[in-house]
Amino acid sequence: MSNITFTMIKPDAVANGYTGKIMDQIIEAGFTIRAMKYTKLNVETAGAFYNIHKERPFFGDLVSFMTSGPIVAAVLEKNNAVADFRTLIGATDPKKAEEGTIRNRFAESIEANAVHGSDSDENAANEASFFFNMFERF
Repeated sequence: MSNITFTMIKPDAVANGYTGKIMDQIIEAGFTIRAMKYTKLNVETAGAFYNIHKERPFFGDLVSFMTSGPIVAAVLEKNNAVADFRTLIGATDPKKAEEGTIRNRFAESIEANAVHGSDSDENAANEASFFFNMFERF
């Protein structure tokens, strides 16, 4: 069990002005921000990040969506970070997400689901390192 996880506030939530509200909810849930940046992915970077999905039919649409506007990437710390963050963000489909979760409150659809959250300790470490070197983490 790791004490870090990685998240991205996706282009839909950033465009809708939800960045501050989402970060407030994350902090109120007991997470500490260890690194954060506001950036825009290009096709190459988004494709590399989501390479695990390269053979899936939605890959092209996912890359297109993730490059459609700026994102906020962050490394978060808390005991049991990955599992607790997955609970906080809720189900991928905002219609199935529990009331009060980030996706229930801020997501538009399964595709535009407001936030990314690491699904394992290993992926959290890899995803955090994809966006942040050790000098950018506090």
